[in-house]
Amino acid sequence: MIGQKGIPTLFGGIERHVEEVSYRLAEKKNYQVFVYTRGYYTPKNKKKYRKINLIHLPTFRTKHLDTISHVFFATWHAIFKIKPDVIHYHCVGPALCLWIPKLLNPRIKIVFTFHCRDYFHKKWNGFARLSLKLGEIIGCYLADEIIAVSLEIQEYIKDNYKKEVIYIPHGVNQEISIPAKLIKKWDLEKDNYILVVSRLIAHKGLHYLINAYQEIKTDKKLVIVGPSFYTQDYENKLKKLAQDNPNIIFLGAQYGQILKELFSNAYIFIHPSEQEGLPLTVLEAASFGRSLLLSDIKAHQEIFEDLPFFFRNKNVKNLKENLESLLRNPHLIRQRARKIKSYSRSHYNWDKVVESTILKYASVVI
Repeated sequence: MIGQKGIPTLFGGIERHVEEVSYRLAEKKNYQVFVYTRGYYTPKNKKKYRKINLIHLPTFRTKHLDTISHVFFATWHAIFKIKPDVIHYHCVGPALCLWIPKLLNPRIKIVFTFHCRDYFHKKWNGFARLSLKLGEIIGCYLADEIIAVSLEIQEYIKDNYKKEVIYIPHGVNQEISIPAKLIKKWDLEKDNYILVVSRLIAHKGLHYLINAYQEIKTDKKLVIVGPSFYTQDYENKLKKLAQDNPNIIFLGAQYGQILKELFSNAYIFIHPSEQEGLPLTVLEAASFGRSLLLSDIKAHQEIFEDLPFFFRNKNVKNLKENLESLLRNPHLIRQRARKIKSYSRSHYNWDKVVESTILKYASVVI
């Protein structure tokens, strides 16, 4: 597995996807799984995790070189040290390097998972966006098998590259809601806050949410969970927008029991993103039985059909109106939450994801 920052997951949907798929593969007979990790994400003394082999390689830790340098080193290491049957690249940026094994060792088969059209993300400059687009082109033309994590991406590849590719979504672990204990240190209780879990990156649309929240009257707090990632300027902008409102709380990255409590006890989960592939945090919120208020981008509309509540993308006024309406209707919130949890259970299953992925590996190796 190449492209992720590492495992076990601290933050990031790609990392969660790789972890959940990798450990299930590693549990199976006759599978060895190697996951490349970065020193700032996975402790260097950790060599194994749930039967997965962890390989630590250096990276140039800058905004534009972090991922591509690590992927470059991992690619060469995989070709000459691991010599695997399959290299599985995740995301369009890492796909920039998949021509290397195709050229130097054609015996190694390449699987490419297309998670998101990352060049739309506002944090990148023009050269980075061009590089990400080139990675997409290389991945879509040279990979032996392509996996699309959303129906929108599957359709995009068909329309633009004239290829029929398989759709394999993320899975989700079905969770049991737990009471608020650890989160009480922030004065958070059952149903007394609105939750967002997201990296602090401009295309995630958190500035729209803060602006909308500032215009409504409510005693429910707005809790924003997640780190910035080479986007400190945007984090500072968000905190400046929120600086006069003590009910807007930034908690940074949270994990384990605290994150489970945050999901379990939120009144509603909001995801105001401008562009997505298949947002794993939305699936996780659903697995805890939370109602969802989402921007009306196509990726969001495909996840749970018409069960979430939607507001017009980038429209602060419409977001405000929808949020005010939902704050007045807790009965409707609870009703939708039950339906979303049921839908999540039947449609997003990590074991099914792994079985479908194994079939793709088998199709290229045999």
